[in-house]
Amino acid sequence: MRANATEFCKGNALCQYKAKGLLKEVGLPTGLLPLQDMEEFGYVKDTGFVWFKSKKNTDHKFEKIGKLAQYGSEVTAYVEQKKIKKMTGVKAKELFLWVTISEISVDDPPTGKIYFKSPLGIGKTFPVSAFENPEDEKEEKEEQRK
Repeated sequence: MRANATEFCKGNALCQYKAKGLLKEVGLPTGLLPLQDMEEFGYVKDTGFVWFKSKKNTDHKFEKIGKLAQYGSEVTAYVEQKKIKKMTGVKAKELFLWVTISEISVDDPPTGKIYFKSPLGIGKTFPVSAFENPEDEKEEKEEQRK
């Protein structure tokens, strides 16, 4: 994987920066993968393959929708414009079950909705705003004022 990587880095701060940059580049909300203690990030631009390695699993509650998600210590996927597919390492809690998430997409043109699918094809829709990073929103507003 590393040998074919167009982008590769180690260390939490740089990996966070690269991961958010990639999500923004492909038109997805930057708060979508709130991984903590990232150790490694890699991206193969030719295929769209991306991986994120963390020291441990990350549990995160998306407060705006009241949903809990769990990110494994290794998350892999293929990214393309407005979509993540063949994702591994991500689960969402639905009632009493943890459901694997394999695909995420947003509409083009934008409708303000984001779609999540399981490997069984079962899906759920939420507002994109629930997955936007509040820090990024502040930065964008400050840049617009300048």
